[in-house]
Amino acid sequence: MPIYWMDYYYLVLVVPAFIFALIAQFRVKSTFAKYSKQRSQRGITGQEAARRVLSHYGINDVAIEMVGGNLTDHYDPRSNVIRLSRDVYSSTSIAAIGVACHEAGHAAQHAQGYSPIKVRNAILPICNIGSTIGIPLAMIGLIFNSAPLVSIGLLFYALVAVFQFVTLPVEFNASRRAIKVIDETGILHNDEADGAKRVLTAAAMTYIAALAVSIANLMRMILITNSNRRD
Repeated sequence: MPIYWMDYYYLVLVVPAFIFALIAQFRVKSTFAKYSKQRSQRGITGQEAARRVLSHYGINDVAIEMVGGNLTDHYDPRSNVIRLSRDVYSSTSIAAIGVACHEAGHAAQHAQGYSPIKVRNAILPICNIGSTIGIPLAMIGLIFNSAPLVSIGLLFYALVAVFQFVTLPVEFNASRRAIKVIDETGILHNDEADGAKRVLTAAAMTYIAALAVSIANLMRMILITNSNRRD
């Protein structure tokens, strides 16, 4: 199989998806930075905002902790803890409140048994394996002309794309829950809520970009495999 096939598919499929991912990352960072400078009129911190979302859903057993790093905010279902970065936990900015409420939205999903997040959590362990060995296995299969090894590698990596696909409704739903509580309880004023929506929309684009990269890599490997078989 000529090596230029690999380069061609990489340039046509993977590079554009990777550029899209870089743009999405830049956008989420720049949008967060912009609205981090705008303080909410009510002066509610990210930690307080997250607690209000939890209370809205009748959740009283979720802890909220501060962690280091930048944009490291997440909900840990194993420990039942929302971890907010330093720039979110104690900040009264529009961006911080949007992010904190989003993470509280994930806690609400778990509390209410939201199906997509159950599916995502169930396939996460094998997807972590697939993201590590999927493409290397397929490449080794191509080198040694082993169709079964190629198929196993592609199957493993396909699960990564499935995981990214299932992640989309989980993230979108968490943001909708956050905005719903913000609007209904007045955590932010109307113009401020629009800023929080922009922050969460920018964050959502990174998940779409991750899916695009996964699909591009999977398509590349399938096309390379088909080309190798024809040769």
